[in-house]
Amino acid sequence: MSPRINHLNDTHDMIQRAHLMGGSPFILPWISFADFFYSRVRDPHLATRTVLTYYDDKRRACRRYRYTEFGLLVQCAATVMHCRFGLRRGDRIATVLFNHDQTVLVYFAAWVLGVVVVPINVDEPPDKKQYILEHSEALVVFCWQDFLDEIKSIQSHLHGLRDVVVVGEDRRCGRLFIDEVAAVESSQRFLDDDIPDGDLNDDALIVYTSGTTGPPKGVILSALNLLIDADGIANWHNFSVADRLMCVLPIHHVNGIVVTLVTPFYCKGEVVLNRSFTTEMFWRRIQQEQVTCVSVVPTLLEFLLEENEDITSYRLKRCRGMICGAGPLLKETAVRFDDRFGFLIRHGYGLSETTCYSCFLPSDLGPDHHRRWLTAYEFPSIGIPIRHNEMTIMDDQGVEVSEKAHGEICIRGRTVCSGYFKRPEANETAFRDGWFRSGDEGFFIRDDQDRPFFFISGRLKELIIRGGVNISPLEIDDVLKTHPSVKFAMAVPFENRFYGEEIAAYIVPRGGTEPPTESDLMNFCERHLPFAKRPKAIVFGHDVPYTATGKPKRLELKAKLAHALIRYRDTQFRDIHKSYR
Repeated sequence: MSPRINHLNDTHDMIQRAHLMGGSPFILPWISFADFFYSRVRDPHLATRTVLTYYDDKRRACRRYRYTEFGLLVQCAATVMHCRFGLRRGDRIATVLFNHDQTVLVYFAAWVLGVVVVPINVDEPPDKKQYILEHSEALVVFCWQDFLDEIKSIQSHLHGLRDVVVVGEDRRCGRLFIDEVAAVESSQRFLDDDIPDGDLNDDALIVYTSGTTGPPKGVILSALNLLIDADGIANWHNFSVADRLMCVLPIHHVNGIVVTLVTPFYCKGEVVLNRSFTTEMFWRRIQQEQVTCVSVVPTLLEFLLEENEDITSYRLKRCRGMICGAGPLLKETAVRFDDRFGFLIRHGYGLSETTCYSCFLPSDLGPDHHRRWLTAYEFPSIGIPIRHNEMTIMDDQGVEVSEKAHGEICIRGRTVCSGYFKRPEANETAFRDGWFRSGDEGFFIRDDQDRPFFFISGRLKELIIRGGVNISPLEIDDVLKTHPSVKFAMAVPFENRFYGEEIAAYIVPRGGTEPPTESDLMNFCERHLPFAKRPKAIVFGHDVPYTATGKPKRLELKAKLAHALIRYRDTQFRDIHKSYR
């Protein structure tokens, strides 16, 4: 056997070890996603219960689906995919869609067939859409009507793309996917449920993550990944048939897909799907639908705090809190949200590569202990691993570090993905020593029950290295956000010949207040940060640089500001309160 083949086998073995070695033994009772799906939609106890409620506030539309009705629609959609478009188990489709009931229909129909879904954010530029379509080798694109011309123009460059299927509500666009489904439903000539022959290890999703460098990487998630993580999330939060989870996050991302689509279906509950997040409807919708939990990102908490709606008149007793992750939660945000609205922040952490969530703050913590783990340390704790996962902190050599020591967050267990699609070099880097290496820096602290509470201190590639010392930008963000006139703050490094990197701060002022000056902020930082961690330059702006899923675009902002900060390259910043010889 050649050395190259040995090398590939070694990487495959690392991925398998990371997937199989973590977490407690657990066997799902289904042989395929189709088997799981039919166990829900044909359950006589669920037949008349609502599984999906969809709100489109722009169109003032609300549609509800019962389990039996949803099951029939998915079966008809699977028939259209199989008979009309020739899709088979293992084929890949892409979706250029947003939060919509038809998007949910496309996802579940594909999974019942054993077809892989490649979700694409409608807001991605055409060149990135083209890259994902080409790299994923998608055979069919399910495209919202407004993006048909764009995708058709891309199709001319992709020889493997067979069909573009129009999804929408405007019949002037021609024959829509939903019309195809309705035609099958009226004829009742749909696939028998024994035709889709699948396995839980079949690929279900390829989610392309925004890389810090180079093109996006496609994370391969199996049906087993989706159901195992749904089980872990449902188990951790005690979700059941009585729960209604509200989705306000985009369902082209694993958070929206796994937490608020698959998990409620797994626990026989209900999904309340919103076309988009709006502060105006958030609390009202929770009351209206008697929602028990919402999945959010820290950005949305900030939006709700800024809106500062009086919620005393709403009946919100059924809501047990907000699942929050997918971006850095500042201590100050957690405290302000808890004090203002009184809802528990169920803080957690995970990545596309671990299906979604890998850990949460324990649900058995009392209010005081919960707040302590959110606020008593340098960063809010992301909690302890859910079942099916193990987590640790490792150094560069793959050695586990001691309590409180910083290193890389590493995860193993059956929520870990099957690797990156057609990216062997990325697999080699990410899967080492039998663990998935997250690229996130963190540490852990044990509680009195000897449970390791984990903390994330920043992306390893985002760390500011000043004079050989690693500085987490999150710590600086946290301080700047406490200034009353600051709406948004992000620390970024810039090139400096004396220290390698120095620190700048990008600031978006808060409306309705006197805008802060550079001098104001410098003096403020002097009171709260040591000199080495203080910003040496301030850049003011109006745009908040977050992704659609609430992750800060720190590296993108760094590149954007590099030209403006080049004038400080040869400046040696000195602490005026320290004497120099």
